[in-house]
Amino acid sequence: MNNANSPNKLVAIIGNRLVQLGHSVTTVESCTGGGIAHSLTAISGSSNWFERGYVTYSNAAKTEMVGVPETLLEKYGAVSNEVAEAMALGGLKHADADYALSVTGIAGPDGGTKDKPVGTVCFGWAGPDNYVQAEKIIFRGDRDAVRCQTIVHSLAGLLKILENEHSVNR
Repeated sequence: MNNANSPNKLVAIIGNRLVQLGHSVTTVESCTGGGIAHSLTAISGSSNWFERGYVTYSNAAKTEMVGVPETLLEKYGAVSNEVAEAMALGGLKHADADYALSVTGIAGPDGGTKDKPVGTVCFGWAGPDNYVQAEKIIFRGDRDAVRCQTIVHSLAGLLKILENEHSVNR
């Protein structure tokens, strides 16, 4: 993937923005199994702005590691905007980072339902001043394609937030 939305290009820009802002980021991942953290730490110097990554594949891990309320999981299910937001906010709190991104979804090939088909991914981004945002997307493709698209989309979302923050702080 050699375009503007390749993970490596996005991460290089994200790293530069975080250094300029003097901030850090953490990840809370389910369906990507640490793939976002891997992408963020693939470049030299990432230890200056990457705090840590949580792989919260099970519901118990979401609750134990980043404090997602069991009531949210029961009411909305793990693959929901509500849980994605709680994952991001929990990541911020537990990692003492400035920004967090989270993903929870159904990469397939099994696990989909009529309401949440394979490819459904919920994203969460959190940042300073109680900022939190969630988004749900249904990707097409096999497991690897869904996971790759999820990684790129989560990074692109973080970059958009950082660019907005950067322009405010100029």
